[in-house]
Amino acid sequence: MRNMIWHPEERDQKVNEYLDSTNHAPYEVIIAAGLVGFCIFTLAILLGTF
Repeated sequence: MRNMIWHPEERDQKVNEYLDSTNHAPYEVIIAAGLVGFCIFTLAILLGTF
């Protein structure tokens, strides 16, 4: 049976840096989609009154 104590390896830091750079929420896309949705909703309300 292998020893259950974990020791950091050299590769771990590179993997963590890669994951930190790629695993993040696409805030720009979320904000842009919300802004476009708001504009379309507002346009529909304004045009719906005519």
